[in-house]
Amino acid sequence: MDKRAVKAWIMYDWANSAYATTVLAAVLPVFYASVAVATVDKDTAASYLAYTHSIGMLCVALLTPLLGTLADLSGRKGNFLRVFTITGVVATLGFSVIGEGDWLLASALLVLSTIGFAGGNTFYDAMLPDLVPAERRDMVSSKGYAYGYIGGGLLLAINLLMIQQPGWFGLPDTLAGTRLAFVSVALWWLLFSIPIFRHAPRRPASPELPASWTGYAKVGVRRLRQTFGQIRRFPQLLRMLVAFWFFNDGINTIILMATIYGTSIGIGTSDLMLALLLTQFIGFPCTLLLGAWAQRWGAKRVLIVSLSVYICIVVLGYFMNQALHFYILAGLVGVVQGISQSTARSLFSNLMPAGRTGEYFGFVNITGKFASIFGPFVFGYVGQITGSTRWGILSLIFFFAAGIVMLLMVNVQRGIQDAGLADQEEQERIRGMNIAGNATGVPFTH
Repeated sequence: MDKRAVKAWIMYDWANSAYATTVLAAVLPVFYASVAVATVDKDTAASYLAYTHSIGMLCVALLTPLLGTLADLSGRKGNFLRVFTITGVVATLGFSVIGEGDWLLASALLVLSTIGFAGGNTFYDAMLPDLVPAERRDMVSSKGYAYGYIGGGLLLAINLLMIQQPGWFGLPDTLAGTRLAFVSVALWWLLFSIPIFRHAPRRPASPELPASWTGYAKVGVRRLRQTFGQIRRFPQLLRMLVAFWFFNDGINTIILMATIYGTSIGIGTSDLMLALLLTQFIGFPCTLLLGAWAQRWGAKRVLIVSLSVYICIVVLGYFMNQALHFYILAGLVGVVQGISQSTARSLFSNLMPAGRTGEYFGFVNITGKFASIFGPFVFGYVGQITGSTRWGILSLIFFFAAGIVMLLMVNVQRGIQDAGLADQEEQERIRGMNIAGNATGVPFTH
């Protein structure tokens, strides 16, 4: 195990979590509602933001599976991670120039930054099996999320000071502080991504690696079709995937819509920002602690408990009517958010053939992002037709309950055996191709 590469991998979570906390969760929803769509009512603004998130997820869903396949063929997931990261960084910088009523530009930049953030995470997640053995993945995955909480939380604290005390930074007003916050996120994301750019793990290139971009596309599409056809061979992975469709949609919707939901029911901006900051610093120790429990008691068991807590959060969120309630719910989210996502990532990595993690994480993303369209859409639609975002938040119970039911059907040990057998067969196939190539004087190597 390359410790330097593992540290660089963990540091990327520190880097891009600044986008997740400051942009997605804290600052952008309020900025979007108060500046970009300042001319419409709060419930409509929440619906516009939800629809924009759905479009961004759709774009990621269409892009990442093919790219994941190509990353597996080339063995260079780090190159693809770099491209998506820079896309997200540039789009985040763009938020700093949004003016009042520029909702269309704001939505376009949000779609681009979502592609950069979520698309990059496809290749980032797929690196985990390349870095650490199966018995260490729960802990390392949890460390990534835990350090992400600290990195995202530290910059969020600085950004909140910029916004609430702009004079301390020589800024004229809160809006200037908000714009500078977007710039700081872009720089933070880029700076702390440098270690993974330098030390990303590489696997040997596949014998199927083509010599041209046209060949890349043909092989990528062919392998993607194979993945769709072969996933039925991995019933435990398929069940885990269906569970993920549901519960991840619920989690993402809470992350994306919590702040604008609080705004719509009258909670002040300062309280919203401080509560989200509380989430980050509660999340750090809880993710590490529960990660150790997952390694001891099993990731599946800990994941089910965390999703049950989310159901309680949604129910309490429906009745929330004051800032104290939002603080309590933010604390509960901090307890379970990191561990639910990190255990899902490690479970997936154990259920996939090791040589095709980019391809399969790409498959997880195309289906997961298509599924993730529905959570924000349901939230926005229910809020719009009822005239209250409270009913929108309550509708998320379904996503968590369905996820738990499907998780109960996953046999993790059998899934690990299926993935290991498939990986052995793939290695034997590649050896056979190399032997055949060498026999004809045309080796399948690059």
